[in-house]
Amino acid sequence: MNETDPVAAFRVEAADLLDQIEQALLDLSGRLDDRGLIDAVFRGLHTLKGSGAMFGFDALASFTHHCETAFDRVRKGLFPATAELVHVILSAMDHMRALVVGDGVGLHDNGAAILARLQSALPDGGAAGAIVAPAFDTQPEPAGGAGWHLRFRLPACAMANGTNPLCLLDELRDLGECRVIALCDALPALSDLVPTDCLIGWDVTLTGDISRQAIEDVFIFVMDDMDLVLTPIDAPAVAEGMVPASNDAPVSPHIPTDAALRQAPRGGESVRVPAERLDVLMDRVGELVIVQSRLSQLANSGLVGAGGEAALRSISEEIERLVNEMRDTMMAVRMVPIANLFGRFRRLVHDLGRETGKTIELLTDGEATEVDKTVTEQLADPIVHLIRNACDHGLEQPEDRAAAGKAVAGRVMLCAAQAGGEVLITIADDGRGIDRARVRAKAEASGLLQPGQALTDHELLQLIFHPGFSTAAQVTSLSGRGVGMDVVKRAIEALRGTIDIASQEGTGSTFTLRIPLTLAIIEGLLVRVGGGRYVIPLAAVEECIELTAQEDLRTRGRSMIRLRDALVPFLRLHDLFETGLEPDRHQKIVVISAGGERVGLVVDQIIGSHQTVIKSMSPLHREVSSFSGATILGDGSVALILDIMQLVAMGQQREARLRAAG
Repeated sequence: MNETDPVAAFRVEAADLLDQIEQALLDLSGRLDDRGLIDAVFRGLHTLKGSGAMFGFDALASFTHHCETAFDRVRKGLFPATAELVHVILSAMDHMRALVVGDGVGLHDNGAAILARLQSALPDGGAAGAIVAPAFDTQPEPAGGAGWHLRFRLPACAMANGTNPLCLLDELRDLGECRVIALCDALPALSDLVPTDCLIGWDVTLTGDISRQAIEDVFIFVMDDMDLVLTPIDAPAVAEGMVPASNDAPVSPHIPTDAALRQAPRGGESVRVPAERLDVLMDRVGELVIVQSRLSQLANSGLVGAGGEAALRSISEEIERLVNEMRDTMMAVRMVPIANLFGRFRRLVHDLGRETGKTIELLTDGEATEVDKTVTEQLADPIVHLIRNACDHGLEQPEDRAAAGKAVAGRVMLCAAQAGGEVLITIADDGRGIDRARVRAKAEASGLLQPGQALTDHELLQLIFHPGFSTAAQVTSLSGRGVGMDVVKRAIEALRGTIDIASQEGTGSTFTLRIPLTLAIIEGLLVRVGGGRYVIPLAAVEECIELTAQEDLRTRGRSMIRLRDALVPFLRLHDLFETGLEPDRHQKIVVISAGGERVGLVVDQIIGSHQTVIKSMSPLHREVSSFSGATILGDGSVALILDIMQLVAMGQQREARLRAAG
């Protein structure tokens, strides 16, 4: 985005504002009488309308105006908020997003349909101009261009926040003939005066053929917090959003509360970086510049070969320290709270509840857990699939839950926690659980299993990730086509993660995603196989043992080793990579694990731990399943990063073949 482009900046801010409104609406759906949330929705719609008009998004401003009108009437107590009204405004949010992204072309029919639903959702069916009247039109326009009488006071913090009252008065003067009188009755004693506070009010008489909307547009950015009495000339004074003005400063009933603001957290697509993290990064860059200057001075002094080794070593250590600190700081800059991801699913669960006819509660925990921004973006679709399955397959209908002695409302739980270099994300429900007999019957009918074939519980549950597998009795808009769970598994594995299942019939199911904190830098174990060097993600390494010559000979053709009374299959990377060289005499086995399965990797040498900066594979090598990426070593050579999931799968397949052979 071009930072000088005001339209692009508006689109970013509008996206944030729409997320804020949507979260407030979702909260309101569970607390329809919460005045703070009603005010929060109205303020958001009001701001979006005004900003859209200012930046030329007329279609957005016009459409949003109708939604604002409906909520203004709710705010004024003309009728209560209803679940149907909230649902229609949520649908309107999607249309507003389309208007923000595009230019409104081809969206007119959709907008008209939503407005028709909005009119039907109002208790009076849209009577009294609920959809077509301006949001503040509760009084008649003055006749014959007589004008208006205004009394207003800005909030005390207005000037500190950048509002210039004199500019507002100039805008009023531009509308017509204007007489202004300052109201100084609220000024404190000189000793108590705060110079930055706006303590003066104004009494304004504005003559001419001027609409109410034109006056309100002058105050559009301060309307929510100011006190305003707007009266047609020769008409009785009626307060607009406040008690009538008097010698005491009027108090607006619509000032946002802390609770309301907490109910509508900001969201967005951009990464928001705390200023202190940028300060730390800037400090490290400054130190690095100083050290680079020292290095240049030493290189030009001719002392490197004349006893300057100690100075060079000192500079090298200093650079290493700074690079490590800059790496950690940059990693922290990329981190975002997973609450930004979890917040997207509230609307999904709300819509799924209406579509399935179920009452569904979404509970979240661990929202403060931080994850790499890139990881959160790639996690969105897999979690959507899991939540849809939980709501459709897992949770029972209300009458079935009541018959089983459960609460009528089903629960879906989203939890996140950090465990070492991984983030654990669990998606759990309290529904019917996975019917293992049904899974087995479907697998046998599909030819995935032989009748009566022995399987562990883990292996049986993993069958639901097979492409095309579905136990749904009929195809619906949500399920039954066998598309989804295999996509979930592939997406998680693409993140170098794993997915585990735990399920108890009648109680519910839990899916646990194990995802690396970041996709940029990992801790790796550098090993040598033949003449090549490879990196094994350290998080997957359980232990390293020596493969003796006797054990090597004994296991030829079997590739199984006994490790603490358990047989572990292993892969000889020499054979797998076809190095063409003789293995070292003293080989090592690196035992790795993924998804509860263990496999050993036979290597020639374990070089040691390595900070691995991950680089993508070239298009020619992306189909090589044994590797997930590459890295550049200190000597400039390239080391390939082993794909743990693929290697574990290969090891398990080899173990299955050996067992089948006898």
